[in-house]
Amino acid sequence: MDVSLGYSYMRSTTPLSTTLNLNGVVANITEGITPRLGIKADVGYLRAANVLGTGRHADVLDYLVGPVFYPKRDRHLVTFAHGLFGGARVTGIAPIGGVLRQGYVYDFSWAFGGGYEYWFTDSMAMRASVDALHTSYFNASGAIQGRYDIRPVVGVVYYFGARKR
Repeated sequence: MDVSLGYSYMRSTTPLSTTLNLNGVVANITEGITPRLGIKADVGYLRAANVLGTGRHADVLDYLVGPVFYPKRDRHLVTFAHGLFGGARVTGIAPIGGVLRQGYVYDFSWAFGGGYEYWFTDSMAMRASVDALHTSYFNASGAIQGRYDIRPVVGVVYYFGARKR
C-alpha cells in the first residue's frame, strides 16, 4: 500500500474561451493486488482566483477510483498506467442569461494516464504523472458540456511496510 501527495497545475478554459490557470493538490492511495496490478483512489482539488476579474474563483474537485497497471519495475524506476472513474464538481463563472454568474456542475468524471516513480529510499519515491481528465461544465450557451484537460502531477510517495525495490 502507498499514499502520495502532489502538486498539480492545469490549464483550462471558461465558457467564454478564456484560459484559466488552476493550481492545487492531488492525493491518492493505492493498494497492490499483485506486483503488476493495483487499485487507486484519487482526490484532486485545483483552484484559480479572480476569474475574468469578477473576484470569484473557479475550481475542480475530482474523486476517482480505478485500476493501476505496472508494466515495468526495476531497482529505482516504476512505470504505471491507470484508468480512474468517479465524479467531479466544477465551479466557475458562466454566462447564464447573458450575465456572468457563479455556477457549478456535479457530474460523472474520468481520467486516463500514467507516469513513473523514482525510488530514493526503500519506502519513498518521487512520482510524476500526466492524466487526461474529463469533467463537465457550462458552455457559452449555458448548456452542460463535457471537456478534457491535461493534469500533470508531481509528488512524493510513501510505501507502507518493509518493501524492497
